[in-house]
Amino acid sequence: MEHRLYIGLGSNLGDRSALLDEALRLIDERVGHVVRVSSYYETEPWGFQSDNIFLNAAALVITTLSPQRCLKETQHIERQLGRVDKTVDGAFQDRPIDIDLLMYDDLEVNEPDLTLPHPHIEEREFVQIPLQEILDED
Repeated sequence: MEHRLYIGLGSNLGDRSALLDEALRLIDERVGHVVRVSSYYETEPWGFQSDNIFLNAAALVITTLSPQRCLKETQHIERQLGRVDKTVDGAFQDRPIDIDLLMYDDLEVNEPDLTLPHPHIEEREFVQIPLQEILDED
């Protein structure tokens, strides 16, 4: 069965655009078909201080994988592209790539390692704007 997975992507280290492009290529290869990608948006860091500006995007992926499998695959892609830790001592930090599962069909998930829809969509403009761009095309 096919599912609609919406993901958010961000990068504020290295060649940000190339990292987002490569993450999307790997997602298409390992998670499901990337059918729509938003524009890339430059945004200020959220939740921590940094001189490195983020490049953010959202994508719609058609997948047959379960939400947990999508999470595992995207975490593997993050590690492959140089991401080490989500946080250091509970604080956000600069990162070459960040991939968040935002929504999976209309499913609600509340597990220790995965909450869907993503609990911070409403408070993060850097997620809302690109996500709205691809939702408006539906």
